[in-house]
This record gives sequence, C-alpha cells and structure tokens, in this order.
Amino acid sequence: MDKFDVKDSKLAEGGRLRIEWAELEMPVLRTIQKRFTKERPLEGIRVSACLHVTTETANLMRTLQAGGADVVLTASNPLSTQDDVAAALVSYFEIPTFAIKGETNTVYYKHIDAALDHKPHITMDDGADLVSTLHTKRREMLDNVVGGTEETTTGVIRLRAMANDGALNYPIIAVNDAMTKHLFDNRYGTGQSTLDGIIRATNTLLAGKAFVVVGYGWCARGLATRARGMGANVIVTEVDPLKALEAVMDGFRVMPMAKAAKEGNIFCTLTGDLNVIDKAHFEVMKDGAIVCNSGHFNVEINIPALEELSVSKRLVRPYVEEYVLKDGRRIYLLGEGRLINLAAAEGHPASVMDMSFANQALSLEYIVKNADKLEKTVYGVPSDIDKEIARLKLEAMGIAIDTLSPEQEKYLNSWEHGT
Repeated sequence: MDKFDVKDSKLAEGGRLRIEWAELEMPVLRTIQKRFTKERPLEGIRVSACLHVTTETANLMRTLQAGGADVVLTASNPLSTQDDVAAALVSYFEIPTFAIKGETNTVYYKHIDAALDHKPHITMDDGADLVSTLHTKRREMLDNVVGGTEETTTGVIRLRAMANDGALNYPIIAVNDAMTKHLFDNRYGTGQSTLDGIIRATNTLLAGKAFVVVGYGWCARGLATRARGMGANVIVTEVDPLKALEAVMDGFRVMPMAKAAKEGNIFCTLTGDLNVIDKAHFEVMKDGAIVCNSGHFNVEINIPALEELSVSKRLVRPYVEEYVLKDGRRIYLLGEGRLINLAAAEGHPASVMDMSFANQALSLEYIVKNADKLEKTVYGVPSDIDKEIARLKLEAMGIAIDTLSPEQEKYLNSWEHGT
C-alpha cells in the first residue's frame, strides 16, 4: 500500500475517458488550471486529499498537480469511489490514489493513514475524517501542516466544534460555506444527484408518492424542489422553526417525523445528525417503504434498530436491501444508508462541481500565500474568490451582467441622500 491501492488497473482507460468527459463541463477549473500551469503557485506543497473519488475530483487533482502540488488522494466514503477513475489517476496522471468502492471500514482508515504518510503541508477533506485522524492518531504529522480545506456541511460542523474546544491545530477554510458552493452544489447538485441515485437503485416512479425529506438545509431544499418537480407529494420534517417556516412558505407540507413516518413511501435524510430516522419510525412505516440517506455519514438512519426489528434481510437489487419486520412489513434500505447519490449513481454533475472545486483550488492557493497570517480556526472562503468564481462561470456560459456606474457606486456608499 506504499504507492496506491485501487481495485483494478485495467479499468484505467475507461476512467480516463470519463475524466475527459467531465472536464468539458468544468470551464472554471480549466481556466484556473491554465493559470496554475504558468504560475505554479503550489510548487513544493504536499497535499493529502480525502474526497469522493469521482471524475470531477480527478480534474481537481490534475489542477493542483498543474500548480506544482505533490498530491495524494484517498476516498472520503467507502461506497463513493469510482474504481475506473481511481485506476486512471494512478496509471495516466501519476497521482497516488487509495480508494476501492465497497471497502471495509478497516481498509478505509488504512487508506486515510496512507494519505497521511505523505506528510502533508495542506489537507483537503470531505467530512473531516482525515483531519480527525490527524488530530487523534497521527499527531506526529501536525507540525508539517499549515492549513486545510473542508468540503461538506458535516465536516464544517465537526471542525467548528474542534475550534471551539481549542483542539484544532491549524487553520481550515470552509469551502462548503462559499456562496458558489452551498447555493449551487448543495441545492442543484445534491437535489439532482440524490434523485438520480434513488431512481437508479429502485426504478420507482416518484409521481404520486409521498416523499419525506428529512431536514431543510440547502441540500434538502434542492431535493424537495426536484422531487416535487417529478410529481411527488413532498413532506418536510425539521427541528429548526425558521427552516420549517421556510418550507411551509415554499409550499411543502411540514410535520413531525413521527407523523411523516406513517405517511411516507420514500424517505431521504439530509441533516448531518444522528438517528433522525429511528426505531419508533420504522415501527409505523408502511409496507414497502424506501429509506435512504444523502447526508455525509450513514448514522442518520438508525440501522442497528432496523436490524433489531427485522427477522430477515436480503439484497434484492444492487444497493437495495430488503428488511422483513416481525409483522411481515418490508422496509428497503438503499446504499447501506450511505450517500445514495454516490453509492448508486455518479454524484453531482460536473458543471456544478466546477464551482465547488474552483473554490478548493483557489483556497489552497490562498492558504499557501497567507499561512503565516492565519489563526487556528475555521475561515470562510474570501468573498473576492467567491465572486471571481461566479464571474468566470457566467463568462463560460456566455452571460454578461451590468456593472455599477461611478454615480451609482457613490450613491450606494453615501448616507446624505434621502427622499
């Protein structure tokens, strides 16, 4: 496991072709890669990345490599790896990759250790497992690290908790909180790719189904909107009164999970929290209910409770496990409760990941330039980076916008003018 660990190197050619296909839809990242190739702003920087190993991630790794970075990649979820992409990264792009779809938890953490053996200057995380391992089991590596980035809501929550406890040993940029990430990746990317995963796994018709969206953050908003667009009767459950009110104003039915559990045909969790679908909910679900998760970790569904209630379990389709309860009801769990959009589908479309990964690339450049000024806490993406990514995306789409005249700028920055 010194140099790489992938399923099958013979898959590399197919992976290379898919990486090239994704690149067509990533014009912002291509623009950054072109500049990085000339300027080499990451020269000599070792980067350990723990991300979903997909075609889009491959193009991010190539961009960092073009900027001079020495990159190692490991998977951020046991079921999200695209094995042909992992093989291509090793065979065609000479990027050490440690990722196999369906790997055990033991192998998953061995792969994280392999990435940390790289002695990174910068970490790039998706869920904070890399950072957590570094701060607990591999603390001898901390002296090398000058900064890091985090891609997900779940990871940012964990890292802010570490910062609040004084446990975070280096600065992290919360890429997830960039407007060009959470407004687009979370809403449009998760919305579409989650439905894609559910439909690929089950081939079920959404029209006319009671579709329960658990949570109403940016990812859940996207899913709720798209499920309604497919004809589903969408129900939202929430614990935050402001988000619940927003869901009501957006036209969705809002109710406690205890009530929604009795009505739903399909359930999808997107909260980042523990056991939001619990034993009491399984006990009242309809026969044939479909349950899945699109939050980062599989803890959102209390799978041990489902196991306890069941008399048998079998795999009836790829990524579809049938649990038969003691009273004969059947509940179908998708993708082992892991991210269904990556377990059963291909994750977000490349065009939306273009912005997310542009944030990653430019945030790394920012860390390298400003590491000596940053404190050991969680930072947002600088607003000028966010706006530049939006500008580049619009430009690539052939869309022009207005600019303020000097008179308008002066007016907006003054207080003298009234009615």
